[in-house]
Amino acid sequence: MVPSVLIVDDEKHTREGLQQALQDNYDVSLAANAEEAFNLMDAQPFDVIVTDLRMPGKSGLKVIDKALALPNRPAVLMMTAYGNIDTAVEAMKRGAVDFLTKPVNIERLEVLLQRALKTKTLEVEVKQLHERLDEKFNFEGIIGNSPRLQEVIDRVKLVAPSRATILIEGESGTGKELIAQALHQASGRARGPFIAVHCAALSENLLESEIFGHEKGSFTGAMERRIGRFEAADGGTLFLDEIGEISASTQVKLLRFLETKSIERVGGSKPIELDVRLVAATNRNLEQLVREGKFREDLFFRLNVVRILLPPLRERAEDIPLLLAHYLKVFSEENNLPPLTLEAGALQTLQAYPWPGNVRELRNFAENAVVLHHGGALTEYDLDAKYRAAPAPAAGPAGAAAAPAANPLSVEQNERRLLREALIKARGNRTKAAELMGLSRRTLHRKLAQWPELDVTDK
Repeated sequence: MVPSVLIVDDEKHTREGLQQALQDNYDVSLAANAEEAFNLMDAQPFDVIVTDLRMPGKSGLKVIDKALALPNRPAVLMMTAYGNIDTAVEAMKRGAVDFLTKPVNIERLEVLLQRALKTKTLEVEVKQLHERLDEKFNFEGIIGNSPRLQEVIDRVKLVAPSRATILIEGESGTGKELIAQALHQASGRARGPFIAVHCAALSENLLESEIFGHEKGSFTGAMERRIGRFEAADGGTLFLDEIGEISASTQVKLLRFLETKSIERVGGSKPIELDVRLVAATNRNLEQLVREGKFREDLFFRLNVVRILLPPLRERAEDIPLLLAHYLKVFSEENNLPPLTLEAGALQTLQAYPWPGNVRELRNFAENAVVLHHGGALTEYDLDAKYRAAPAPAAGPAGAAAAPAANPLSVEQNERRLLREALIKARGNRTKAAELMGLSRRTLHRKLAQWPELDVTDK
């Protein structure tokens, strides 16, 4: 992206001369006075503002004050024909990053612009770091206490301080990026950038440019040099999600980085050495892709230094109540709605559901439930039919779900399922449920006495 610069000067030939000198490398806007500058700053963001000190009306010091009060603060350079130490000190006190005297030396201006842009980039990185710390991208953000999840967390804690490349495997929606963020935050790179790239979302050419960057003119449409995600992650962590989707040519370049710790931009020939830790993730079987000739074996071995396998949600069902409670609370607060709770029957049903979309699907369910129900208690009757397709679990210790029946096609198991569906369709009315089942009310009473866990009816 071309850096944007605002020139503020009441002398027409000065501001237009600076525009002509800078327009090849910058997106330059002009203002003849402070008021015009204020209007432009309110209308669009700028990376750098170069302002004259003495102008009719408000001075350049007011321009500095306005610029540094913006949410997305630009860097500011002050210029004046009346250069003296007092003016420079005052401008720097107000927040200017540097000072120029008129007539402006273009070479010095170019140097100061680059320095100002670098300062702004560092400020942005510090802001992002604080945001990441505020969001607590660490183990506290990983919800659950099941043995399977604790094994993952223990492994993350063990390998995070190392420099080893990490491969995270798991189904879609299991939280692979959250684990990658936890690895980064628990490592010595926590103060560096965490950069994520979703490989499946980009075409081959776009992906290479996005990851490695490109030189100006390297392909049609490459109007300027672009810094890739590898360079942006220098000193930190690069997370490549869905690594199994990358092309053969990208695999070669990625292997080269893992072997040499350097990259070349698309269209470039100069190696760029980087200090980047690579964390990759996939929901595909990379070993199978290697056997099929779709993924390089040498790259697989380079990536698979440490493997972390995330269990699907159905294999850690004891975490489902905790996740539901968390997301119901989060979305209730986000939408300024009363708390939504789950009755026992609804919770048992949701715990028995296999959640093919894993935590992502559960999160979407929670948001949908909060928005549609506006507080209160969610009952089993309020759930969509797909959640009730699984057999209702028998209540165990502390409400835990019991193991499923050994023979899912047994007469008893199917009879229980049909009875449960009839009670749900009848919304707890026993007489209607008996009619739906073709049973007498007396027989239905006897069945409910046999299976009391199903008795959530209106007696």
